[in-house]
Amino acid sequence: MNKVIIPDGYHPRLTLYETQAAIRLIKRVFQDSLSLSLNLKRVSAPLFVDPSTGLNDDLNGVERPVSFDVPAAGLDAQVVQSLAKWKRMALHRYDVHPGKGIYTDMNAIRRDEDLDNLHSIYVDQWDWERVITPETRTLHMLKETVRAIVSCIRDASLTVNGRYPKLHTQLSGTVSFITAQELLDMYPDLSPKERENTYLRKHPITFLMKIGDKLSHGEPHDGRAPDYDDWNLNGDILFYHPLLDCALEISSMGIRVDSDTLDRQLTLSGCDHRRHLLFHQMLLRDQLPLTIGGGIGQSRLCMLLLGKAHIGEVQSSIWDEATRISCERAGVILL
Repeated sequence: MNKVIIPDGYHPRLTLYETQAAIRLIKRVFQDSLSLSLNLKRVSAPLFVDPSTGLNDDLNGVERPVSFDVPAAGLDAQVVQSLAKWKRMALHRYDVHPGKGIYTDMNAIRRDEDLDNLHSIYVDQWDWERVITPETRTLHMLKETVRAIVSCIRDASLTVNGRYPKLHTQLSGTVSFITAQELLDMYPDLSPKERENTYLRKHPITFLMKIGDKLSHGEPHDGRAPDYDDWNLNGDILFYHPLLDCALEISSMGIRVDSDTLDRQLTLSGCDHRRHLLFHQMLLRDQLPLTIGGGIGQSRLCMLLLGKAHIGEVQSSIWDEATRISCERAGVILL
């Protein structure tokens, strides 16, 4: 169901053109900082893939990818939903060595998304992936990478605040780490999103770990495809967004499955039929590098750093009539 919330007394701090310039500044500063911090090189990425390769991301397993026929090639194609699997194949093709990685712009269409302040059918993010060794495939590596990404976000915030004094975004320097099970134990009577919102009010930057597997009450905190993240070594980077009084997911990331973890998670999720796909066969045969990676939402990050109330203020997409009317009446300009 589509729903839009306009906070009482909300007015954008930047004009339309200032917003566009600030978005450009954030994207330039952040991706430069990220590539330097994680030792990443920029590469080109596809907008669509052949579904028979198994490279498209199934997300929670219920979202329908946008498909179309390609008469000249004699096959159907799918618009990517993320590049989680494609990046790992790319690292193999580029023969990237441990400690180094790649990043790219990912643009996707997720047609089944509800439309609200944080969600759009258009997804834009930085997708990144780095090669690791068996010795560094650890929780320590995961946490250190999270801290590095958060540090890049804080640096970008300081830069944009300096350029636009009307902005007053304040980001904590401390990351709280908590597992989905620990969060459930703390707030057993709340829904997953309510748990996140409640925790983030006290811990404004949080990495919520171990997402995908079933918790003690028999349900996962949130859905995760079984064939990219290791459910014991993954998580979401969440920031508290005071304007909307909610947790804002900036990144979903993790250490990727190895052959043993993939085998286990395919069985647990009832996805054994994927074993015949090229990507999965290569992974089960240990023909792909061990990696850590994730996606970082570009529009979500701009929302946070620019103090915006609606994602449509920082990206151009399609909105329902009720959303457009509500925003227009409140003086909220949708791009």
